[in-house]
Amino acid sequence: MATTTLPGGTFTVAPDITLTRTGYGAMQLAGPGVFGPPRDRDAAIAVLREVVELGITHIDTSDFYGPHVTNQIIREALHPYAQDLHLVTKVGARRDSEGGWPHARSPQELRDAVHSNLENLGLDALDVVNLRVGGFDRPEAGSLEEPFTALAELQQQGLIKHLGVSTVNAEQIAEAQSIAPIVTVQNFYNIANREDDALIDSLAEQGISYVPYFPLGGFNPLQSDTLGRVAERLGASPMSVALAWLLQRSPNILLIPGTSSVEHLRDNVAGAGLELPADAVAELDAL
Repeated sequence: MATTTLPGGTFTVAPDITLTRTGYGAMQLAGPGVFGPPRDRDAAIAVLREVVELGITHIDTSDFYGPHVTNQIIREALHPYAQDLHLVTKVGARRDSEGGWPHARSPQELRDAVHSNLENLGLDALDVVNLRVGGFDRPEAGSLEEPFTALAELQQQGLIKHLGVSTVNAEQIAEAQSIAPIVTVQNFYNIANREDDALIDSLAEQGISYVPYFPLGGFNPLQSDTLGRVAERLGASPMSVALAWLLQRSPNILLIPGTSSVEHLRDNVAGAGLELPADAVAELDAL
């Protein structure tokens, strides 16, 4: 694996797992709408191999991407995996025949999902499994005791090394921690959507990583104009500014921007290394 220094350095999520803070989200390797096969499977394989060449050690995936397609492509491209490459997956949803994302959180559905991830990735144990609790971009109130306990039992069986949670609120995180330790939280967060600010700081104090998704999602036109103006002033793209802001926001934030293009992958990695001056940070924080 390459030894290129990646933006943000690394973060140790567990004694046996150190991830590059600049990671890769594999969702876009499936077909349109994250459903079915990609238009160009060879291009998808090329992106994954470039991920490894760039020195990225953190790939975010799920067997409900496709479904099954993304994990099968990861296995084809990268198996046997480098020792320092870590695959983080998630369970708790499925795909229906219309391409929807209904919940799948019964103990049996979770057991089936973990075994499906293991089979399609070609692994005996999964490094990190996130339990997706809420909807597509927001938490939903309610207990996660039953599904998280089911995952904790699979962890005790040796099928999962570490656990995390996704689309959750602070109360659900505390409930999960009362059942088993967590090493990561994956929620919707970016410059314009800052509801998790206090949560990020709390997790940082505990040494728990926070993985935001949709770095450019949910912006209103005025916010987009401001981001575009800052990016233009810095001679950078809005995505570069958004990723750089996240890395500078807190040392426990890990990035998983996704793309199906080798060129865009390289652009994302380079852009995340942008050093935002204080005046730009202040203007973006005001969003």
